[in-house]
Amino acid sequence: MIERMKERIIIQKDSMAIDRYSNHTKSWTDFYSCWAYANTFAKDEKPDVVTTDNRSITFEVRYCSKLSRITSTGYRVIFRNDVYNILAVDMMNWNKKTIHLKCQKEVRS
Repeated sequence: MIERMKERIIIQKDSMAIDRYSNHTKSWTDFYSCWAYANTFAKDEKPDVVTTDNRSITFEVRYCSKLSRITSTGYRVIFRNDVYNILAVDMMNWNKKTIHLKCQKEVRS
């Protein structure tokens, strides 16, 4: 299982920053970096509709107590310089071995 985890990902956390004028701005800070197994999935996708802009990926990472607090809101994944929004977090029946992050590529304009 661990030999499959060959891709480096960075999990970022949404945070609020306040500048010197007391303006609140949203920023992303690196929360955790780890090795993962990246696998595309096609739950509701059709082969002729899937493009690189709406591609879905599941990342499998090893369980750790820091990652056990991750939710689908407030976190995102950086993978190969692309941003992926987390759609769902699967703790794999709380077996404390792996966590699956179901993600979709963020569309940037």
